[in-house]
Amino acid sequence: MNSKKKHLVCLLVLLLVTTGVHAGARKTVYPVVFAHGLSGFDNLLGYYYFGNDYGTFVGDPCDEFLETACNGSIHSSQKALAASVTPFQSSEVRGTQLADRIQNYMTSTGATKVNIIGHSQGGIDARKAAAVLRARYGRQVVHVMISVSSPHRGSPTAKYILDLGPGVTSVVNALAKLFGNTIYGSGNDGIAAAKQLVYNDYSSTDGVTTGMKAFNNNYNVSTNTANYWGSIITAQDSINTNPALYLLKEGFYNIDGDGYCVDDCDNDGAAGKGDGTRGNNDDDGLVGINSQQMGYRLQYNECLICFDSITVNSTLGYVSNLNAPTSAQMTSKSSVVSQDHLDVVGVPPDTFDEEEFYASILEFIVTKGG
Repeated sequence: MNSKKKHLVCLLVLLLVTTGVHAGARKTVYPVVFAHGLSGFDNLLGYYYFGNDYGTFVGDPCDEFLETACNGSIHSSQKALAASVTPFQSSEVRGTQLADRIQNYMTSTGATKVNIIGHSQGGIDARKAAAVLRARYGRQVVHVMISVSSPHRGSPTAKYILDLGPGVTSVVNALAKLFGNTIYGSGNDGIAAAKQLVYNDYSSTDGVTTGMKAFNNNYNVSTNTANYWGSIITAQDSINTNPALYLLKEGFYNIDGDGYCVDDCDNDGAAGKGDGTRGNNDDDGLVGINSQQMGYRLQYNECLICFDSITVNSTLGYVSNLNAPTSAQMTSKSSVVSQDHLDVVGVPPDTFDEEEFYASILEFIVTKGG
């Protein structure tokens, strides 16, 4: 948030305090679970994955006297969980772990349902978790499911890493295991994680069917497992471009994520194809826009002197079959948030207001009965 907006917000807060009106998101009916992406964590030495630029958890309400390390844009009674799963693993494994975390949380708090916000692979894990919870409870447990920057139809980045060959991937996998085992515990498998994020089954000889196409068939969008499905799509542009991610995708692998075709016709690791123009704001540095849409496409509306909001882009319709979106849904840049893949989870420095962004998602969840 820039200084001008901060001053305006302070004046607005002062006005609202004096009039007794709450500024920000209302409390959701059900707790909100935040599901992290690949290599993520709940918090690391006090720095939260879903944090602002200073590492403060965006789901932490200001509910203590003179508390400042909190999110003042959410309701003071908001309930939220920063869930943690194995940083490097397939979503088959991570999704079950996420379901375990949610079930334990529901048991300890008495919650009957939850809402889930998942970033990157966390949005994929959440679909498996919703199915597991449905089976365990015999009813729908997830009310609102929202993914942010999730590669539902794969990412060229994952295939590029696997295509480097055993000599390189073994080193990458060793580093992933070292990092993951250090911050979380044993069980990390960087190769399994990468195969998960390629659209097609990467290897026919490894004895297991992997990839997003098969995963989508097993855990597709369905009211059987969640009442409402929506997604927020990101693509880096101008000052919001991450230099490291820009150099990687321009110099090593081609994402070009705004063309249409059935399945992965160009064999780049993601369903769909490019339009032939590599650097035209159609990816967030790791995932193309044609891979990120699930359910309704949501639009983030920033407001200088008022509370930001989330609305539904009703012109593009609903993606109910993740393996078969329409041409318009795969190619449209409408309602794309101009941020790279990492800025939306608070990896500094950036120009993004993570606290108000996630507060606006919570307010949107309220409007959907969650």
